[in-house]
Amino acid sequence: MFKHLQVVPGDPLLALIIAHQKDTNPKKIDLGVGVYKDDNGKTPILNSVKKAEAILLEQEESKSYLGIYGATEFEAIIQDLILGDNNPLITSGRIRSTQTPGGTGALKVAADFISANLSGARLWVSDPTWGNHESIFNSAGVEVTPYPYYDSATNGLRFDDMMTKLEAEAKEGDVLLLHACCHNPTGIDLQLEQWKVITDFVKRRGLLPLVDAAYQGFGDGLDEDLVGLRHMAANVDNMLIANSFSKNFGIYRERCGGLSVIATTASEADAAFSIIGQAIRANYSMPPAHGAAVVYTIMSRPELKAEWEQEVAEMRNRINGLREKLVSKLVQSGVSKDFSFIKDQRGMFSYSGLTLEQVRRLRSEFSIYIADTGRVSVAGVSDDNIDYLCASIAEVVG
Repeated sequence: MFKHLQVVPGDPLLALIIAHQKDTNPKKIDLGVGVYKDDNGKTPILNSVKKAEAILLEQEESKSYLGIYGATEFEAIIQDLILGDNNPLITSGRIRSTQTPGGTGALKVAADFISANLSGARLWVSDPTWGNHESIFNSAGVEVTPYPYYDSATNGLRFDDMMTKLEAEAKEGDVLLLHACCHNPTGIDLQLEQWKVITDFVKRRGLLPLVDAAYQGFGDGLDEDLVGLRHMAANVDNMLIANSFSKNFGIYRERCGGLSVIATTASEADAAFSIIGQAIRANYSMPPAHGAAVVYTIMSRPELKAEWEQEVAEMRNRINGLREKLVSKLVQSGVSKDFSFIKDQRGMFSYSGLTLEQVRRLRSEFSIYIADTGRVSVAGVSDDNIDYLCASIAEVVG
């Protein structure tokens, strides 16, 4: 029965991780993996998470199913985090939120919802976008179409080209996927004024915005990172928001995320939410409990919430500090290319501007593992490896 099957190519980033693991060079550096690392190269468990887990260990009374939408009390946590405390949209009843297995699970449910209910809708995604976006939506039968985003000549944003493309080709009923902040993979974010332009366009053209909020808190702040999303949510009739708790709570393996739907009226929101429930039931039936319980425990206790906010700030400041340090060290290493744009990018990742040939030389000659696109995971840089990294880049760039 399986004799006709052929091995499919694996995910190139996962292959990069494996290659790094097998490398015996003591100076090897992994700048491909998309998880936060501290200066010791470890992905730490936050103190606030440890404390929350201790509380759960003492107080948890059951391991029974949560239900399709997850813990009922978690809905308010999702909405408060992405929209801000006391947002009038929350009390309007126009938004409903469900727990999902990570941000990826939220996107898969959104994809199934769009496929089943928005006939002929295309999904517009930035070029480039997170490598899994296309796979998720194609698997649900949704056509994926790119819009211009990254300018390789300037290492900046092609906003005018983006809007020209969308104005010319996006049709009513299409879905526009946007990164809330810390754009993966480029690190180049939309500014508030640009969010306002897009919001006006979405309303005028009749598009459904889908915002992927995977890295809240890793750019400029928990509230600052979502000013564009919040402006859009306040000014459109309909919207989908997929968010992840993996990064800002450091609970990657617990697979905790959320999907929110905003509708014109509360009754329309309830109807859409019921259909989302059907998609969840057909996908994974019910979400896992532990990650959401940890998040809820932290967010519902002021002292733990304050500690968590401080820990998010420490991770953010470390990443932004590494950007500054990396640019400075590259100059000191005598690199001819101007890498100052790295300071202006935000989040875990940077489109470094390194060519494929330079990336492959770094890998083969110096055991420095970077994605073929030149995307660098900034959190993989440390005080211990930054000098070697910059000297190696100087060798291949000149």
